[in-house]
Amino acid sequence: MPLLLIAAGGTGGHMFPAQALAEEMLARGWRVKLSTDTRGARYAGGFPDQVQIVTLSSATFARGGLVAKLAVPFRIAGGVLAALWSSLRDRPDVVVGFGGYPSIPALTAAWILRRPRMIHEQNGVLGKVNQIFAPRVDRVACGTWPTDLPAGVQGEHTGNPVRAAVLDRSGAGYIAPGDYPMELLVIGGSQGARILSDVVPAAIAALPEPIRRHLRVAQQARAEDIDRVIAAYAEAGIPAEVAPFFADIPRRLTEAQLVISRAGASSVADISVIGRPAILIPFAAATGDHQTANARGLVEAAAACLIPENQLDAASLSAQIALILGNPEAASQMARNAFGQARADATQRLAALVETVATRT
Repeated sequence: MPLLLIAAGGTGGHMFPAQALAEEMLARGWRVKLSTDTRGARYAGGFPDQVQIVTLSSATFARGGLVAKLAVPFRIAGGVLAALWSSLRDRPDVVVGFGGYPSIPALTAAWILRRPRMIHEQNGVLGKVNQIFAPRVDRVACGTWPTDLPAGVQGEHTGNPVRAAVLDRSGAGYIAPGDYPMELLVIGGSQGARILSDVVPAAIAALPEPIRRHLRVAQQARAEDIDRVIAAYAEAGIPAEVAPFFADIPRRLTEAQLVISRAGASSVADISVIGRPAILIPFAAATGDHQTANARGLVEAAAACLIPENQLDAASLSAQIALILGNPEAASQMARNAFGQARADATQRLAALVETVATRT
């Protein structure tokens, strides 16, 4: 059977689409290996058992003290040598990198050995590792469109693969806002969500009473913020469920009349595939401001409103919420526009591109 070597790690944002591709390629009769580092291996629990996990040494200059930074080149070099030895023993037919420093050894080995190789970029701006490899691979698959690419590099819009639980609800019917219980879902990434805890409860409390009295809120918040967020909603008399993590996001998205969210690539993909109106608040400290780039497609399609973090306050957010929930037809059109931006077949598109690259030799 042909062998796919996936190079990924670091965060769930890299690993979720990698896992989706692994599942699809196994179904197509391929063998699959995952090359990652010890940190990335902790995120690999969802990969099918048939996927062989290869742990290699890698590192980043973004973490640790002076000694750790001085050791980075040596750790990467050790990982590259191990990747070369592994690839010579069991030659991959194609290597696919998903970004993050754990992908460096396998992609470097593939470049040295001239194996067919490609990268998948989830965000609208290439991450640092993908910037390095974009001119050195056969194809660049883009999860967000348009994606800012280096001069001379062309990308192919495959979309971002989403979980099966999201695909099962693709294009689910949208219940427009009205004089009945409405669900408002607030989701923030693992970084920078504190501002949502600061602003969203006050914004909802400031809504006109005819809208506010029908609202039920589910909000993700950091553990250290949960008590004060719960207290803020209780003081305003708004039913709210607050937790650091919701395991059933696809269901909650399906039931929501409105979503307030960061603009991580996976969140944007989920909102699009299910098709829901959204207010997007990009994480201001994201590398290259890539969350603003991620939001671009939904905003230009009139499926979402964007509020830059430095302009976010309770009054402006409350006004946007009221504008959407107070206009059922506009909200319904936003939901349709969001679904129009979806790439529900992103996994299949990406798998087809992998097979195309593999035939290069």
